[in-house]
Amino acid sequence: MVTTPQAAPANSGDTVESIQSLVATVVVAVFAITFIIQAFQIPSPSMETTLLVGDYLLVDKLRYGDSRFVNWILPYRPVKRGDIVVFHYPVNPAQHFVKRVIGLPGDRLRLRGKRVLINGVALEESYVRYLPGPSDAYRDDFPKLGVIAPSVDATWWEEFPKLVRNGELVVPEDHYFVMGDNRDNSSDSRYWGFVPRENIIGRPLVIYWSLRNAEGDLAAGTTVNDKIFHFAYVATHIFQMTRWDRTFRRVR
Repeated sequence: MVTTPQAAPANSGDTVESIQSLVATVVVAVFAITFIIQAFQIPSPSMETTLLVGDYLLVDKLRYGDSRFVNWILPYRPVKRGDIVVFHYPVNPAQHFVKRVIGLPGDRLRLRGKRVLINGVALEESYVRYLPGPSDAYRDDFPKLGVIAPSVDATWWEEFPKLVRNGELVVPEDHYFVMGDNRDNSSDSRYWGFVPRENIIGRPLVIYWSLRNAEGDLAAGTTVNDKIFHFAYVATHIFQMTRWDRTFRRVR
């Protein structure tokens, strides 16, 4: 009598270990996304040419974390002038903005002919981009009382004159004045006010991917067919549309 060999039963221990490994991976990934790193896409040209539309960033959320837990992992560093920060837009906290910190708490700030003066001293801003065109008294000589721009937030328009001393805007405690590097085409603190400390999410570390003209083809139409065509075009031209020279570039 010949006995047919039976298949060995599956090792339940291996199955449990696989599940534990998967759960551990998910937990670590969720922890990293929640507390350490966050992905962010540049949606507007306000930070050109430092950051371009279509740049994808990894944001360090621990850099400014002022807590015992964070300090134990990575030494806490205060926000400094010149830092690029990602933050919750004060007018609509559901939106994320990215700008450069120009004014720190206690600073006296003003612009004269587009030049930024902090405590009476002009900043050296090699990263700033200016556009050709006529001057704008509100934008270029902020805070110039009595001059308004249509895009100024109404609440900020009422608030900021109360903080002006001798033609200079005084930055309150635990608040920051931020501006875009594309100085003539940036919705920033001149138009909607200060960024509270608690609104700051973190500091961009690196551009992990950059895609040129990612949304440009959608401007001509918004139908479902247009979006499907656009997605298909990007998917089939991904290598040609990637800005390889910006990939893995540190953000400064």
